[in-house]
Amino acid sequence: MKTAQNSPIPEEVIFVTQALEKGGFEAYLVGGCVRDILLGRTPKDWDVTTNATPDKVQSLFPKTVYENIYGTVAVINETTPNEKLRVVEVTPYRLESEYSDRRHPDEVKFSTKIEDDLKRRDFTINALAASLSGNAIKDIVDLYSGFADLKEKIIRTVGNPLDRFNEDALRMMRAIRLAVELGFTIDKETLAAIQSHNSLIKSVSIERVRDEFTRILMSESPMKGIELLKEVGILKHIIPELEQGIGVSQPQAHAYDVWEHLLRTLQHSADKGFSLELRLAALFHDIGKPETQDVSRETKQPTFYGHELKGSRETHKILERMKFSRATIEKVTKLVRWHMFFSDTETITLQAVRRMIVNVGRENIWDLMDLRVCDRIGTGRPKENPYRLRKYKAMIDEALRAPTSVGMLKIDGKRVMEVCKLPAGPKIGNILHALFNAVLEDPTLNTPEYLEKRAVELAVLTDKELLSLGMEGRKKKEEKEQKEIGEIRKKHHVL
Repeated sequence: MKTAQNSPIPEEVIFVTQALEKGGFEAYLVGGCVRDILLGRTPKDWDVTTNATPDKVQSLFPKTVYENIYGTVAVINETTPNEKLRVVEVTPYRLESEYSDRRHPDEVKFSTKIEDDLKRRDFTINALAASLSGNAIKDIVDLYSGFADLKEKIIRTVGNPLDRFNEDALRMMRAIRLAVELGFTIDKETLAAIQSHNSLIKSVSIERVRDEFTRILMSESPMKGIELLKEVGILKHIIPELEQGIGVSQPQAHAYDVWEHLLRTLQHSADKGFSLELRLAALFHDIGKPETQDVSRETKQPTFYGHELKGSRETHKILERMKFSRATIEKVTKLVRWHMFFSDTETITLQAVRRMIVNVGRENIWDLMDLRVCDRIGTGRPKENPYRLRKYKAMIDEALRAPTSVGMLKIDGKRVMEVCKLPAGPKIGNILHALFNAVLEDPTLNTPEYLEKRAVELAVLTDKELLSLGMEGRKKKEEKEQKEIGEIRKKHHVL
């Protein structure tokens, strides 16, 4: 384990603890920030606890906000350039009564002893308090062997796990989330308590469940997290649709059933560091297969015709039930709907690729390709980027390429007719192509002022002279296009 010296305490946090101590009060860092410091990780949040009551805390700082019934005071530092440290939360030591709603204590009382505050914490590794000396830890209060559990990489509740989960059932998911975020294991007694009380998760608001589920997905080991949710019986209460894929066999191209394929696809999306939306799409892309399963009369192999349509509807329903944002629902649903886009690159046309880009959206097309890569790895095939996939990527690049055309000019046919006082006809097209020829040679000439002046000069030429200049412009346009397409195919290593 790394030492505290690897994670110095920010000045903004030291300012708060020192101000409390100068005011005659105790001040400790507490919870996840202490855990992370001891693990050599950078804390995301900094929480301070003290024996000062909220009014005393507020009297010590120029700008504060009294946040909630638990006495939390937000100390605001408007001068720091680090936005994450503009607010440091300070909470008094407190005692809590029963949790009749399995989320909030019925009553909160402030205490003068750090011991009272630590005994209400969820897990031993979060029940550590640290006093400071300068920018490093001076002493650690460890009443529940949290330091030992950090060394052994164990998630264990403070006291009786049944009591902790009855107080706040979300702690069951939090145990799993911490296990996958930190690479820890859950101790047997804690795991057994989750298994025996998994139905309590139904009493937790879906927004809180969604947030923990999101953090599991965004960890480095989401596959392990989903497997743990299933093992302890929580998954069936939050996303039962996923478990329907267990034991649903697939054609010979797949090494795994639908359930394991989805988890392996998800894990590869995490291995690549992809976004939440792409990880959700990876997890749900084949969720429509169990309900569309059939068997081919010819090959006797399983078929899943239309599973992408069924899956997109199921995905929409799940994400809406879990109250994800409208933008997330729309994007993930679209990726699931079109994940079966792939076809034979020997016969597919550029027009078909353009239609796919329209269907999924220019802003989503590369995420769709990334989903395809994850899908491939999830089948058990080791090669991430085969020729066919590279060829398709090259075609997308070509379809997205800005066309080389007279439309790029800072002048159009209507303006040419106006400045040259010419009627519509072939001569206007030849003038535009002649102008385009000049701009290809020197892009700095692509200004309205130059093009209008040059158009007037060209207008006095004979039709034959203009046609010759126009043909030269068309030829250079084709050469430029072929060069750009060649560079695209070279980038993707295709012919």
